[in-house]
Amino acid sequence: MPLPAIQNKNPNTQMTFVDHLESLRWHIIRCAIVLILAAIVAFIFNSWIFKYIILGPTQTNFPSYKALCWLAQKLHIPALCLESVKIEFLSTELSGQFMLSFSSSFTMALIVASPYVFWEFWRFIKPALTPYELKNSNTIIFWLSALFFIGVAFGYFIIAPYTIHFFSTYQISDQIQNKFKVNDYLDTLVSLTLGTGIVFELPVLVYFLSKVGILTPKFMQETRRYAFVIILVLAAVITPPDAFSMIIVTIPLILLYELSIKISGRVEKNRIKKEKEFFSSSYHN
Repeated sequence: MPLPAIQNKNPNTQMTFVDHLESLRWHIIRCAIVLILAAIVAFIFNSWIFKYIILGPTQTNFPSYKALCWLAQKLHIPALCLESVKIEFLSTELSGQFMLSFSSSFTMALIVASPYVFWEFWRFIKPALTPYELKNSNTIIFWLSALFFIGVAFGYFIIAPYTIHFFSTYQISDQIQNKFKVNDYLDTLVSLTLGTGIVFELPVLVYFLSKVGILTPKFMQETRRYAFVIILVLAAVITPPDAFSMIIVTIPLILLYELSIKISGRVEKNRIKKEKEFFSSSYHN
C-alpha cells in the first residue's frame, strides 16, 4: 500500500513522505561534502589559523585590545580597557595536538560554510512555501548568514577577550599558577563564538514563528520583562562573573529582542492585510 502523499503549499509540487526523506538525505550529504572540503582546506592552513585566529585573543597585537583601550579613553570608562595577558597552555594527551587540529579545522569549516548550510536547508523547505511566502523570504539566506557572522564576530572580538582576560588573571592564591589545557581554551572559544552566532539568529526565528502565528508583537511586548530576565541569565552564563561583561552582552541581546518585536509586528501587519484582501476578493466573487 503506497504511503499517503504530502500536499505542499506549492501546487506545482507533490511529494510523498519517502520523497521528502530522500530529498533531505541528499541535502545532508551535500552539506557534509562541503563541510569536509572546507575542513580539509582549514587543516592544510591549520598552523596559520591556530596562531593568528584561534590563539589571537591571547596575543598582544590582537585588535580588540587596542580598540577597547581607545574606546575607554574616549568614553572615560577605564574598565573597558584590557591589557593583553600571557597564557601558557598544556597538552596532556599523546595525540592531543593532532586531534586538536581536526576539531579546530571542523569548527572553522562550520563557520565559513554556514551560508551554504543555510542555503541547503532553505532549498529543502522552499517547495512547501507559497509564492507569496517565497516573495517575502527571498533574502532569508543573506540575513541568516549576516546575523550569524555578526554574532560570531561579536563573540570573538568582544566577549572572548573579556572572558579570557578574566579567567587567566583570576587567582585564589599566588602559589597557584594558571596553566590551562589547550582543549579547554578551544572549547571555551568555540562555545562563545558559535553561541553568540546562534543567539543573534533571534530575529530570523521570530520572523518564522510570527509567520505561522505562534508569536505576536503583543505577546512579545507583554512578556518583555520575562524575556529580559532570560537575557540576563543567558548573559551571565556566557560571560565571566562580573557585572561589566554582563552589560556588554546584555545590551545587544536586548536590542535584538526589540528588533524582533518590530519584525513580528511587520509580519502580523502583512498577514492581516493579506487576509483582508482575500476576504474582499471572496466577497466580490
